[in-house]
Amino acid sequence: MAKHITNAPTPGTNDVRERILETASELFYRRGVRAVGVDLVVEKSGVAKTSLYRHFGTKDDLIAAFLKREDLDFWSTWDRVREQHPDDASAELDAHFEWIGERVGRDNYRGCPQINTVAEFPESDHPARKVAEAHMRELRRRLKTIAEGLAVAAPHRLAGQLAVLINGAFVSMQLFEPGEATSLLRDAAHALIVASRS
Repeated sequence: MAKHITNAPTPGTNDVRERILETASELFYRRGVRAVGVDLVVEKSGVAKTSLYRHFGTKDDLIAAFLKREDLDFWSTWDRVREQHPDDASAELDAHFEWIGERVGRDNYRGCPQINTVAEFPESDHPARKVAEAHMRELRRRLKTIAEGLAVAAPHRLAGQLAVLINGAFVSMQLFEPGEATSLLRDAAHALIVASRS
């Protein structure tokens, strides 16, 4: 979709914005959103506080941008996997569990950014919560599409079960033995699929 730009950004503007967002994203993910103040983002990114507020009007706007950035990364990976299995829902689901299992097994994995952030902001109207909730709805929608391709009796219900399974993996990384996340996800999903067909 083409964007109508009334005021073209000055050279380097996008670089500054990206540096702020990259720094904030790393800090938010490693330390938690509430634990990281704007002053720390400014210090670590090497920009003036006025620059941060020029690009992100409030810390809440910066948090929402962080989650949108994480969202784009997650769905770009999902789309690459989906495109490799255009007509095989079972193979697509297994392939998603492969990369999700690998992700949750990383040493530096601290959980799903959306789930982590929602836990820090119980206010239903918080901008970050809205981004996170949209992410969860999209996950279930995409899983329903896969479930429809699996020819199960109740695709919407299976999608909900698979979403619970995936989100459970995102918050259970400490429980996994090295390398077992993918097989646990696949085995559980296959059991759910069999049960939904019986």
